[in-house]
Formats: sequence, structure tokens, C-alpha cells
Amino acid sequence: MMLQSISDNAIRDKAAFALRGKRRRWGWTAFFGPALIAAVAYIDPGNFATNIEAGSRYGYALLWVVLTANLMAMLIQTLSARLGLATGRNLPQVIRERYPRPLVWFYWVQAEVVAIATDLAEFLGAALAFNLLFGLSLMEGALLTGAITYLALHLHRYGFRLMEILIGSMILAIAAGFLLEMLLSRPAVEPLLKGLLIPGFPDGYSLYLAAGILGATIMPHVIYLHSALSQDRIRVTDDSQRRRLMKYYRLDVIIGMAIAGLVNLSMLAMAAAVFHAQGRVDIATISDSYKLLAPMMGQATASHIFGAALLLAGLSSSIVGTLSGQVIMQGFVNFTIPIWLRRLITMLPALVVIMLGVSEQKALVASQVILSFGIPFALVPLLCFTANRKVMGNLVNHKAVTLIGGVICTLIIGLNAYVLFFTLAG
Repeated sequence: MMLQSISDNAIRDKAAFALRGKRRRWGWTAFFGPALIAAVAYIDPGNFATNIEAGSRYGYALLWVVLTANLMAMLIQTLSARLGLATGRNLPQVIRERYPRPLVWFYWVQAEVVAIATDLAEFLGAALAFNLLFGLSLMEGALLTGAITYLALHLHRYGFRLMEILIGSMILAIAAGFLLEMLLSRPAVEPLLKGLLIPGFPDGYSLYLAAGILGATIMPHVIYLHSALSQDRIRVTDDSQRRRLMKYYRLDVIIGMAIAGLVNLSMLAMAAAVFHAQGRVDIATISDSYKLLAPMMGQATASHIFGAALLLAGLSSSIVGTLSGQVIMQGFVNFTIPIWLRRLITMLPALVVIMLGVSEQKALVASQVILSFGIPFALVPLLCFTANRKVMGNLVNHKAVTLIGGVICTLIIGLNAYVLFFTLAG
């Protein structure tokens, strides 16, 4: 099923009324939702691993990296929403229309590989959460994750708005959990503010870890997905309505990315306050974090809150990853497969990893290496298209936005290349 067919017509009609000012009681809330779906990728299990290691090893010193990555994400996701609104097409569709056919097929293959690798980390994260919380084996947790996400994906039959509410509720629950964890850990205010506002790298490995934080933040699959969520979501009739609608989408992105950023900041600050402050600078895995939080914080519920947040992050990001896969296939090659088959395909790599006994940490690292290959293929076309007036019309980027976007793209691609080299070099 094409993503366009998932759109909830009732919500679209209500939002159109709000846009024309005929039913003002809906306000901007009718437009809120796409960025929350995209924000899931910014708090997936891969972020858990990088934030925890950064906090335990370096305390609050890399908080500024999380803040910077979040600001970059706001711009990138805004450009994605802008492209969908301006063209009525998602990024894969625009690439298909404007690039040579062999290049389009190459784009599709690499995007599918990246989407599957991304879902591998998300799937393993949820399976690990079931293992830590309920004592299930990783295989049992993986099968249960597949069943739950498959059932959740069927909610799109009742309108995409319901899916947005489900994902949004999960994100808010994750945010509440980590805010509570941070309050319980009582981080030191002065070093926290210093780490947030003063850039710096304590040593060479901190640069590598900072690049990993940034690389794990910008996810190609949600760039593709966000442009699809904003295409034809609300029908507009003239340029002034499009500009006004873009203001709402921009607000949506700011709120969604701010929530994701708050989760990541809280996660790192908690690790700094609990592990680094007590000399445990060796905490680098999700399992170790879960096991040590309760005894080190003196709060029996600390580990359970962490595990529940990991579970919700894994489930929600796996749902979004499967939806992104549908957008990628439909957009690049104008073909779709049943959602159950898509879910099965994305499950298989995780099941194989579990059966082979590969550690979840090694699998997470491998997935991030594969992910780094796909980032330029999403960012560069996005920036080029949104800077092209023939493509964007009155929603074309200002030159300053294009310049900033170019700097961000260059920085992200360079840092991911550094991470890739560092990882392959051992």
C-alpha cells in the first residue's frame, strides 16, 4: 500500500478547514505529527549506546555534541518536510523523476540495505529489552517484537493519525522516563551547563565518540519518510497557503526534535551523574547500564524505567523503520509489497544475528557502519532539490539556508567517514 493511501482523509479535511480559517478551533494541532514519527529515529537503541558511553567515559563534556546534532536534525527534517509540501512528492519519488534509471536503481538498493541495517539495531534493542525486563531469551524477545510491531503496523488501516498518536505516546513516555531518571540521578548543575555550552574534546577517542553520536542521530530512512508524511497531507490552493502551512510544519519539527533532543541530553546526563561521577568510566553497553543503574542510584525502579524506555524505543523505531522501507520501495521503483512481507524481511537479519550468537553490541556497531554509507545519498539530493526553484517554487531555500545546509552536510559526511575509517581500522 502506498503511503499516500494511508493518509487520513478526515484529518486532512479538518486541517484544510483550519488552514482557511473556517474552523480555527483545530489550530496548529491538526498539523502536528509527522515530526514525532521522524523523531523516533533520534532516540533509537543506537542512541542509547552512544549516549551512555559518552556520559560514563567523559561525564558532561559531550553534551554540546548532542545539542549540536539536534539543531542540525531540525534543519534537515525541515528541509525534508519542505520538499514533500512543495512538490507533492517524497524524496525517493523526486530522485526517480529526475535521475537516470540506473542511478535510481542503485539508490534503491543502497537505501534498502541501509533501512534493513537500521531496523536490525532497533529490532535487537527491543529484543534485548524483553530479555532484561522479563528474562526472555533474545530469540523469544525478537519474535515477540516482530508480532507486536506487525500488529501496530495494521493500525494504519484506520488512518495514519492513529499511528501518529501511538508513536507520539511512546515518545512522550520515553521522554518522561528519562526525565525522571535524570531527576533521580541529581546531575551537578555547573558541569552540566559547562558541557552543554562550551565545546571541547577531552581526548582523541572523544572525537570519535562525538562523530558516532552525530552519525547515529541523522538517519537516512526518516529523511525519506518525513518527506512522504508531508506530501499531500493537507491540500492547499495557492502559494500563501503553502507558506502558512510550512510554518506549521516547521513548528512541528521544532517540537518533535526538541523532545528527542531532551531525551538524548537526559540520557547522557544520567550516565554522567551515575556512572562517571562514581568512577565507572567503563560502561559502554546497554546491558551493563541496566544492571548497574539500580544499585548505583539506590533506586530499585531505576533499571526498570531504563528497560521500559529501551523497549518503547525499540518497538516504535522498528515500526517507523518498516514504514520507511515501504516509502523507499514505492518511491524509487514504484512498487510495494505486503506489510507482513516487509516485516518478515526486516526481521530475518536480526534473527540470524541472534542464532549465530553475535553480541548485540557488535551488531549495533556493524549496523552503524552500514548506516554511514547511506547518509550522503539522502542528504546531498535533499539539499540540491530544496535549493532548486524549478523544483520548489515559492518554498525554495534562502541562500543562507542552503549555505548552512551545505556546511552541515559536509560536516556529517566527513565525520561519518571518520567513524567508518576508525571502525574499519580497529
